[in-house]
Amino acid sequence: MPHLTSPQPRTSGTELRPGVGVPGYAHPLLAPTEWGELTRPGTPLHWVVLNVADGPGTRPDPHCLEAAGRLRNAGIRVLGHLDTRYGTRNFGELISDAHRFVDWYQVDGFLLERCPADHAGLPEVRRTVATLRVIRDAAHIVLGHGIHPHPGYVELADQLVTFSGPWSDYRWSQVAEWTADHSPERFCHFVHGVPRPHLGEALGIARWQGAATVYFTDRTDRTDRGGDADPWEAMPGYWDEIVSRVGTGVSE
Repeated sequence: MPHLTSPQPRTSGTELRPGVGVPGYAHPLLAPTEWGELTRPGTPLHWVVLNVADGPGTRPDPHCLEAAGRLRNAGIRVLGHLDTRYGTRNFGELISDAHRFVDWYQVDGFLLERCPADHAGLPEVRRTVATLRVIRDAAHIVLGHGIHPHPGYVELADQLVTFSGPWSDYRWSQVAEWTADHSPERFCHFVHGVPRPHLGEALGIARWQGAATVYFTDRTDRTDRGGDADPWEAMPGYWDEIVSRVGTGVSE
């Protein structure tokens, strides 16, 4: 199989069970069903990203407060969405947004979207992560590279998003060799445009490549063609099947 570079799947009885990481649904007023489904008992969620208005917004949003509160009361991690703009975002602005997420929504950690992936970006990301851990005790930090970054990043955060993109790329993707030195719980894959008949194949790729946190959707990204459809904002049409397959570890 072209997407495999390791002869054996990496599993361990002590590792985090496979689960779903939700990159961020639309505002709860626009996606009430999506937010409601997340607290259904038995859903194998690792965390859910809260993105109020490309960040925490300018004031507390009552609808987001309610949605985040329900998740946290259900024992589900809520992560604040911070866009680093590939390292060009002003440090002070980024930390100010983080403070708002903690003060207003009591988030459990952060997803650093569009995170730098090269060696040159390491010092600033290290500085940012260290500050975030001061702002929020025991913060769960996810670096949203979307590709395999320089291996130095794995020591900075709890998890790395090493793939974010379309199924057409994912099904032929290859995993970086250095990831074999780390457990699957350190890696996340976000894949859009996955047809229902290929869901089992996608889950199998994640298992073989060693990613314990996944999000697969049949929604497609039309933003590069002048549209405004973010594939992560709506629930996959096969959400129940994802919950069933991931929750039981079934990929075929």
